[in-house]
Amino acid sequence: MSRLVPLLLAAALLLAGCGGAGGDADPGAAPAATGPMTFVVGKDTTSYFQPLLDRWNRAHPADQVRMLELPEAADEQRAQMVANLQAGSDRYDILALDVIWTAEFAEAGWIVPLDRGMFPLDKFFPGVVATAMYKGRLYAVPYSTNAGLLYYRKDLLDAAGLKPPRTWAELREQARRLSREHGLGGYAGQFLPYEGLTVNFLEAVQSAGGELLNADGTAVNVDAAAERALEFLTTGVREGWIPQDALSYKEEETRLAFQEGRYVFARNWPHAYGPAKNSPIKGKFAVAPLPGADGPGTSTLGGYNLAINAASKRQKSALEFIRYFTGIDIQRLVLTEGSFPPVWAELYDDPELIKEYPYLPVLKETILRARPRPVNADYNQISLVIAGNVSDALAFRRSGAETIARLREQLIETTRNP
Repeated sequence: MSRLVPLLLAAALLLAGCGGAGGDADPGAAPAATGPMTFVVGKDTTSYFQPLLDRWNRAHPADQVRMLELPEAADEQRAQMVANLQAGSDRYDILALDVIWTAEFAEAGWIVPLDRGMFPLDKFFPGVVATAMYKGRLYAVPYSTNAGLLYYRKDLLDAAGLKPPRTWAELREQARRLSREHGLGGYAGQFLPYEGLTVNFLEAVQSAGGELLNADGTAVNVDAAAERALEFLTTGVREGWIPQDALSYKEEETRLAFQEGRYVFARNWPHAYGPAKNSPIKGKFAVAPLPGADGPGTSTLGGYNLAINAASKRQKSALEFIRYFTGIDIQRLVLTEGSFPPVWAELYDDPELIKEYPYLPVLKETILRARPRPVNADYNQISLVIAGNVSDALAFRRSGAETIARLREQLIETTRNP
């Protein structure tokens, strides 16, 4: 595929989707309808979306895109989208879907299948492409990916002669020591009972060598790895190196707490890196892979996919916009302007980008090792079960053994075929 001419949108649109994987075109996808569109997305906390949309709009006066921002929390985004789509509304044309929603939305018939040959999927990370597939068909196109990283105060570790922790034991030891010495919180993640807590717990289970469910979420395996993962987190709360404040954190609270210099360690997505470079801890932090039970851990794969509302009357324009937005030049801007990880693998090996974003090699390694969440149309219910039970354990409303037993029982019930 020819490399796109940077930011010349007419050319970019034509070239962005060319040279993809082989086709399995769907004759029912994206009927010929054009015109102004609405792009619905979660809150743009880094304010990078609108300039990219402006570029498109200047080149496509008849196919203008208006951005509609939903709340920051993924659970709230999903609730608003579902309410709209269930009603058969055409208010939304292009949907920015959390990767975990693709299966649910496809199963419900809310989004249209797409022609694989129209997109450069062979340039994307394979695991990322899998998040846009359901029952062997492409229903969305990835535009950003995600993997959890350990943010740490490099200045404090260097002064103490320490290297970033690779195991939970090392994290515990360093968090306890440095939090006492400097009057800071030890470790923060996303521990409020929502999708973020599900992600944090799945990462802990995976980092102990296990998995709660198989790839399609139909087989439950709550075993010793889940017990070790829960013990790791509850020990942190009990001993205080995971402070009580951290139990109320989502991603944004964690980002602010770390970049304001209130924590030694924090688990967060890569988008937190850019703001931290212009914060009170500028030059004092770095990132590393998440620690695991006995060595480097395994992240949960995150990110967002672009899909087309089945009720949209502007599906041809929507398809062209998705091709534009997932081309390599816009993907570069997803990183440089938005601090979000792009889906094009080759960008992680770009020397100029690595100079500006030195965490890219670590992130690439993390993405390649990361695991997607179960691709299941009932994932939302699965997530509620996980987050609710883990939250109870972190608040010590139930013992670890009781939590594991209840989690196993409820997951079996939730995933049981009707």
